Amino acid sequence: MRGGGRRRCVRLGVLALATAVAAGGAAWAAEEPDVQAALFRYDATADLKIEESGVRTQGTVAIHDIQFAPIPGRDPVKAFLVVPQGPGPFAGILWVHWLGEPATTNRTQFLEEATALAPRGIVSLLVDAMWSAPDWYGHRDPDQDYDGSIRQVIALRRAMDLLASRPGVDKARLGFVGHDYGGMYGMLMAGADRRARTYVFVAVAPSLNNWAFFARQPASKADYLRKNAVLELTDSLRRVTNASTLFQFARNDAYIARADTGVPLAAASAPKERRLYDADHSMAVPQAVSDRDAWLLKELGLGGPGLPPLPSPSPKAP
Repeated sequence: MRGGGRRRCVRLGVLALATAVAAGGAAWAAEEPDVQAALFRYDATADLKIEESGVRTQGTVAIHDIQFAPIPGRDPVKAFLVVPQGPGPFAGILWVHWLGEPATTNRTQFLEEATALAPRGIVSLLVDAMWSAPDWYGHRDPDQDYDGSIRQVIALRRAMDLLASRPGVDKARLGFVGHDYGGMYGMLMAGADRRARTYVFVAVAPSLNNWAFFARQPASKADYLRKNAVLELTDSLRRVTNASTLFQFARNDAYIARADTGVPLAAASAPKERRLYDADHSMAVPQAVSDRDAWLLKELGLGGPGLPPLPSPSPKAP
């Protein structure tokens, strides 16, 4: 699954917060006087430079193949924008994939699910993350993790900008779904960006440090831990007080110990829920999909009696 494999490691305690950096730009998206908000601030006036390379329809749903530029001067991000028919108002969901099998370590992972949800009134944005690059884990430089993490969180915040700016999308009904690294970076985003009303985190570790040291080592592990202390996931989760959270974990996960599943759960504010499934880290079981979709519909104000059931997801190998 990962270059050199990932084994569970003991969760490291939270170190003292490092001084946040502030990177260029004249108009910032947030001016909150705290370290984490400053760390992930960005120029909200920068042009996203959205480009569309094609669109296909599936029933009443349009799937737009797009790219956008979340950070000026950096490579564009590929994404799918899944749009239902009609003027809205629609809810919106940002989906971020896992680091797992190559075929689904990209924006396609949740595409079938997002397409099935669209007729229920949901616009979805599914983005490629930095780990979608071939053998990203094996080739990454641990000493660049800090800067890469900041850029990735900013890219997710810009993806939220794109989603929230869509015609017909209700900015008060936004959600987030992330699996594995997708969920972990979603936690970091959540601490600085409170626009989502609900989160679903799938098979997430309690700290980025759990998966940081298996392929290559930093020049100094002590310096690495000190510098990256500000990126602790539980610190971010404790800042989110205006949203509901569903945690989905596998009973047979080789990377997430059962005890570790309680760490992010304890950090999250109520309402929250943890559900366990007879699955491995891929979480490729229909019940997880059904539970996740039912949660999203309810929390985004789209559930209730009289609605037709969602189609059963296509079976996938675990």
